[in-house]
Amino acid sequence: MYYAYKYRLNPSDAHREELDRHRDICRQLYNHTRYRLSEYQDEHGELPSMTTLRSNLPDLKTWWDDLSDVYSKVLQTVVERLFDNLKGLSALKQNGYGVGQLKWKPPREFRSFTYSQSGFKLDKKGGQTVLSLSKLGDIPIRLHRAIPDDATVKQVTVKKEPTGEWFATFGVEMDREPPEPPENPERCVGIDVGILKYAHDTDGFAVGSLDLSGERERLECEQRSLSQKQRGSNNYEKQRRRVAECHADLKRKRRDFLHRLSAYYAREYDLVAVEDLDVKGMMESPSNSRNTASSAWRTFISMLEYKCGREGTHFVAVNPRGMTKECASCGVGTVKPLWVREHSCPACGFEADRDANAAWNVLSRGLEDVGVGHSEQTSVETALPTGTDSVPAQRVVEAGSPALKERPKGANRVG
Repeated sequence: MYYAYKYRLNPSDAHREELDRHRDICRQLYNHTRYRLSEYQDEHGELPSMTTLRSNLPDLKTWWDDLSDVYSKVLQTVVERLFDNLKGLSALKQNGYGVGQLKWKPPREFRSFTYSQSGFKLDKKGGQTVLSLSKLGDIPIRLHRAIPDDATVKQVTVKKEPTGEWFATFGVEMDREPPEPPENPERCVGIDVGILKYAHDTDGFAVGSLDLSGERERLECEQRSLSQKQRGSNNYEKQRRRVAECHADLKRKRRDFLHRLSAYYAREYDLVAVEDLDVKGMMESPSNSRNTASSAWRTFISMLEYKCGREGTHFVAVNPRGMTKECASCGVGTVKPLWVREHSCPACGFEADRDANAAWNVLSRGLEDVGVGHSEQTSVETALPTGTDSVPAQRVVEAGSPALKERPKGANRVG
């Protein structure tokens, strides 16, 4: 399985200048290769192979002196990046999207370059950890968590964020097979995600959504100030960085919340079931799209999936159609508008919180999909907790877990 580990770099001023120079050389090579690609297609009527373009790199160095200052593997990954972008455009075209040609890359849109297979090494020098990059030198790195011993480091991507900070992302491969569905899972959970409450699970816990209103107000204030600056001036550049820092602050707080929440579910349970939401389709809806985007449900589901694979927990994504309408006790569908937050079944009389009912439906479908039955045929009505513990998002961020010290007595798990 393939994972990414991201760390902050602490380059000196000399290193920053050299990193920017290498990044710009890679950008120029990308634009030059794109031009050669179009020229070859006009002449031969077809695109050249990636191997053909990569084999031309030694000849380019004879008249382009700056290319010799960059590690050869880095130059090869620039050509691969161009062909990956071409494949992406081709896939969009096959899906019916109207696409054009690859565009010329300005400096602000080309922010990274990659060392693949060789040319990099983590080392300790002078009492600190450094990332040794070929033809760049030793750059101090903040290794806030260790890379697993059984991981094989395949590549490292060095990237400059809009805030001016530099990061290194290690692509590592671990020899781990996806976990098989447990025959008799003792700890399984269904999770229903929402906006009022970010996550509601079958153990009776509701995690509140992260409040980022203060950060959004600050971002809007800084954006208004940026609109009043003259583009290209020093004041404009300073204000642009402030706006970028606000965006980065929002992104980091949201991802930190999602990382902690997904890690909790992946570590605490044997089987985790969630809805396979079409977030892209929901974003195209004119109503409530901002809250949908802020919730980052697809990011949460992706994090949960790969962390379950890492922890040996079975992950299953179920069809979300009719999840809130069906009764978790008898399966009868009931139409409920969004403002109705309670489920009351007209057929069997079962009553529960709307999200709790949906969470139990998620778990039931998840168990059906993997062919796992309940160890005891316990009705949902008696298994559901009588009360729900609502955990604020701030507690998740601070403690790293939505779990309380004492679980409610009624929060029985399905065996």
